[in-house]
Amino acid sequence: MKKTLLLTLSFLFAIFTAGAEEAYRVKVSSPNGAPGIALALLAEKNPQDYTYVAAETIAAEFANKKADFIIAPINAGARLYKMGKSTYKLAAVVTWGNLYFASQRKNFRLKDIKKNEIVLFGENTINASIALSVLEKNRIKPKALQYLGSAANTQGLLLADASAIVLTAEPALTAACMKNQNITAYALNELYRKATGFDGFAQAGLFVRAESIEQHPEEVKAFLAQAQESCEKSSSDLASVAKAAVSLQILPNTKIAEAAIPNCAIRYLSAKEAKAQVETTARIDIKQYGGSVPADDFYYGEK
Repeated sequence: MKKTLLLTLSFLFAIFTAGAEEAYRVKVSSPNGAPGIALALLAEKNPQDYTYVAAETIAAEFANKKADFIIAPINAGARLYKMGKSTYKLAAVVTWGNLYFASQRKNFRLKDIKKNEIVLFGENTINASIALSVLEKNRIKPKALQYLGSAANTQGLLLADASAIVLTAEPALTAACMKNQNITAYALNELYRKATGFDGFAQAGLFVRAESIEQHPEEVKAFLAQAQESCEKSSSDLASVAKAAVSLQILPNTKIAEAAIPNCAIRYLSAKEAKAQVETTARIDIKQYGGSVPADDFYYGEK
């Protein structure tokens, strides 16, 4: 009788401990700049599951395959996938262009670009290619071009040179405007809409590891639903997202955060729904995507 009781208790304990096993925790890697705002609310709640890295090192995250999800430039993820150096599929587009033409010039207008030099950042990058393409399609040809390394560099020039016309990005632009109220800026997305009919270009994506799709399909679906909600709150609950972005040191303070986030074009659209927009962006500079638009199997949810 005693032996039977012990066996019964052991069996019940085994069932209890099996049920008490910790649920699979999704791991996420993200650049420490503007794209990271998209999932800031989730990261603030579960900081142990999120890794923030410098934007220029995000490609290494695809290689080490430690994260279930990665936020990264879509062209980078597509190129690595095409080359066989990544198993990550595009799950969703989460940012749609945070680029702006700006200047301190009095009564600055986009047509002023025709008579002047403009300074862009990131030579031979998709951002520079899109900027030049939409100018051309809107019949605005710069007199001359110059390149600097980053949006922080063009922000510095924007503040230092009252005659400079630069391409910069949020949230650097908001920080600059708070230092100098003479700055006038125009969203590149307005020109992009006129050129393509789309409301912003496919900039940063949320990528999901193929192994995670196969081994943890329900957790992947659940996380994507949470990611969508997080993106939507960038407009519906700006104060909370701004607080989270500051807490995670993505943005320096709530004043800048609340002013800049609405201009970062954060919007969740599943990869399947965004396919045509991704291809439109890719065709602007196809070499940035590895020489062709992504194949169907690059998109999570496509058969």
